[in-house]
Amino acid sequence: MKEIYDLIIVGGGPAGLTAGIYASRARLKTLLLDKGVTGGQITLSERIENYPGFPQGISGLDLAQKMEEQAKRFGLEIKNLTEVTGLELEDDFKKILSAQGNFLSQAVIIATGTNPAKLEISGEDRLTGRGVSYCATCDGAFFKDKRVIVVGGGDSAISEALFLTKFASEVLVVHRRDELRATKILQEEAFANPKVKFIWNSHLIEIKGESKVEKGVIKNKLTNEIIEEPIDGVFIYVGNIPNTRWLGDTLELDEEGYILTNQDLETSVKGVFAAGDVRHSQLKQVAVAVGEGALASIMAERYLERKRRKTYRQ
Repeated sequence: MKEIYDLIIVGGGPAGLTAGIYASRARLKTLLLDKGVTGGQITLSERIENYPGFPQGISGLDLAQKMEEQAKRFGLEIKNLTEVTGLELEDDFKKILSAQGNFLSQAVIIATGTNPAKLEISGEDRLTGRGVSYCATCDGAFFKDKRVIVVGGGDSAISEALFLTKFASEVLVVHRRDELRATKILQEEAFANPKVKFIWNSHLIEIKGESKVEKGVIKNKLTNEIIEEPIDGVFIYVGNIPNTRWLGDTLELDEEGYILTNQDLETSVKGVFAAGDVRHSQLKQVAVAVGEGALASIMAERYLERKRRKTYRQ
């Protein structure tokens, strides 16, 4: 630890990169740490069509690269392939622990996002981005007049299944139980929609295809019958896992592991903020993450200014 940063941002998705743009432009000495390459989950989206400023749409990878380029232009320091393993409070400073070394900062923004819970079945990883998706809002428009499967029975699965009916010719909802967990109003809409079909008491056990999704292999858990459905896409909604295990009990989390914040996006620890999907919130979208990244950066800047004034008065 040779230097102390004004701000360290953990996570390089849309929230983290936007926070980096704002902080660096405000001339804060800022470091962004990411366990992989910057961009987060948006890099898995073939095209994003609901982000303002790109009327023809833009690939998630291209959008992430443009955000990173903009952040670097203002002087943001980025360290990729740096997996953070802990957060410690040391006097007035925050220590970020990683296998690549430790870093000291006066303020921190956590934007580590989530990972979609996976089915862990054959074909899932290989065909992700080639018909396997975890975001209908991001990728639904690519399945116009196509036949798709949605896995899950909660609010996210059913609301996204309904969204997909705007494009797909048929949406097959595969659910492991014989009734849905989604709210009644969503259930009523789904049951009334002629494009939505249900396959109950079943699991998707394999996704087949060479360069793209071609078939879904479904097993009925009561009868053990196995069927193959010709399909063009699979949308998986069996939950998300917030990337907060590395925090231990340092911050206050909700029962699912998401970070709790106040209206200024400050966590239970002064000077530590959270933005994007890792934060307890109702909506997970690129535009929302960008807005939260901007707000968290501005609030961190104000926190640092108050801290400086207090030190000066003393």
